[in-house]
Amino acid sequence: MSISESIRNAGKDGKLLETSVTNLLDWVDGGFLPQWALDSIGELVREGQWDELNDRFYQFLAFGTGGMRNRTIGRYVTKAERGTSGPQETPEHAAVGTAVLNDFNIVRATIGLYRYCERYLEGNSQPRLVIAHDVRHFSRYFCELTASTWSRLGGEAFIFEGPRSTPQLSFSVRHKKATAGIVITASHNPSHDNGYKVYFSDGAQVVYPHAEGIIHEVYQVDIDSTPAYFDIDLSKVQVMGDAEDAAYMEALKENLLDASVFEKAKPKIVFSPIHGTGGISAPKALAEFGLEVDTVAKQMVQDGRFPTVKSPNPENAEALKMAIEQARATGADIVMATDPDADRMGVAVRDGSGEMVLLTGNMIGSLLAAFRIEKMKELGLLPKEGTHRAALIKTFVTTPLQAAIARKNGLKVIDTLTGFKWIGEKLKNYEEILLEGLAGDGIEPGEYDSIPLDQRREWLLKYSTFYVFGGEESYGYLASDRLRDKDANAAVLMFAEMAASLEARGRNILDYLDEVYLRYGYYLEDVINIYYEGASGAARIRNILESYRKDPPKEVAGFEVTGWKDFGTQTLHDADGKEIPKQDFYFIELDNGYSYAVRGSGTEPKIKFYCFAKEDVTQPSDLEPAKEKAAGTFADIKQAVEADARARSGE
Repeated sequence: MSISESIRNAGKDGKLLETSVTNLLDWVDGGFLPQWALDSIGELVREGQWDELNDRFYQFLAFGTGGMRNRTIGRYVTKAERGTSGPQETPEHAAVGTAVLNDFNIVRATIGLYRYCERYLEGNSQPRLVIAHDVRHFSRYFCELTASTWSRLGGEAFIFEGPRSTPQLSFSVRHKKATAGIVITASHNPSHDNGYKVYFSDGAQVVYPHAEGIIHEVYQVDIDSTPAYFDIDLSKVQVMGDAEDAAYMEALKENLLDASVFEKAKPKIVFSPIHGTGGISAPKALAEFGLEVDTVAKQMVQDGRFPTVKSPNPENAEALKMAIEQARATGADIVMATDPDADRMGVAVRDGSGEMVLLTGNMIGSLLAAFRIEKMKELGLLPKEGTHRAALIKTFVTTPLQAAIARKNGLKVIDTLTGFKWIGEKLKNYEEILLEGLAGDGIEPGEYDSIPLDQRREWLLKYSTFYVFGGEESYGYLASDRLRDKDANAAVLMFAEMAASLEARGRNILDYLDEVYLRYGYYLEDVINIYYEGASGAARIRNILESYRKDPPKEVAGFEVTGWKDFGTQTLHDADGKEIPKQDFYFIELDNGYSYAVRGSGTEPKIKFYCFAKEDVTQPSDLEPAKEKAAGTFADIKQAVEADARARSGE
């Protein structure tokens, strides 16, 4: 029996989804597959790996507004895919399939992006692309395949000589005046995943109208045309190195408010890049200011298997275990760790009894926001009474504590949809408003990024909006508009400055966190992640999201729902009066002042529920009772939310 006949029979028997059958037959009978790909499908069929085939072929890998991310190594790796395994056990070929990240989808996306950029430039210049990659399986290969495809299409392609962080890619797009940028990464996902994240000329991830235009072009590319680009040719690709690294390092230093503090105090730091790209820039930046940086030697090794952790996610306590043990042994004050592409940072600090305590992303962001705003006022960089010409920008699912900090200091608060691209879009808007204002007054500032920080701040406060700080609860922070994505390398520097400043005044991080609560209110946050993988999982996530719209909850754990926002149907605006794009995202407020948000993850097979608690505190004696009350009420609400979600999923 032929492979095609076996596929058809499996469909009739209900072993394969109808869409899987269609996609498989298109590939098997299309005449465009390399032999290794045909052999792989043949083995999966012969071995009866129907679930694997469904997961690989039930749909085409979606090219969304941020690009693509999914498995690049299957649960079942065929003999043809494994081939002669490369360094760190990387298979010879990425998993074959329509729904996984592989050569076919990489080339398809690159052709579509090139066509959009060519149309956008209207023939006035050659499309220029900067590409970076992390340490994952196939990351270097996908980087070179992308660069080769771009240059063969007629564009200019720039790659680094080795792995680099996502924030450095964002910076380099602006620095090289590129039309677009790509970073090959799956952030902190499991080692079998990889991704293809797209940026535009402003250095931010693509948003409307570019995102929709790129998606349209990608979907016009016939998959059978992609194998013609599989032979990599780097003869016209330009390699970046020391000069670009030095430029990024100078931009990092702009994140410090008062570097002289390191002459008064030098907190002892243990740092880990968790096998990723953070080891390239963060330790060097700290060392330049004379800080003692003790790196975790085993985790400084770049390794896409992430062999010393269960997950390379600094949100997880286990990922920081080695660094914390090292800090205990050496007496270090602070542990900082970055994820594989160094756009997220996790922290543990020593408490009064000498134990290391993990901070959440919301805590880290709130500490940095409070410290930086208060320090800017102290240094005269912001008016003491505040100004609505300065803004803190955060996502809706980030703690309301940051909004309270900004508002009490007289600053504007902008809430955005989840994803740093929306913060990047706001920075682009503020840059454009500034340049228009300067032009109206006859001022020619030259390139935006070449304007000295003090001058840029002065002009933004006069003509536009000065960006003070921004972040998202998932351990991402940004304080400089010289780049347009979260930057863990910069966050490491900023946190070290805050720690040094507190140490110089005889205070520690946790004492300061309690001061922040007393000043602005006690807030507690947590996230419920419910994972549903594969084709059936996608359907369960869809069931939950659709049921929230059709049948919103009326009460949760005995608390009445008093506020309901459906971002997919309601017309909502931010504090600048800009309409918020439609999205399947819900925000629910309860009559006790607590709230939660619901959204499907854009990068992983899960649905997320962001829960928020708030208790008023007016004096130190209020703090512990508020913490206890919030924790108890929170537990009931989280249990009710999760049980309701599983019922809505159709499990």
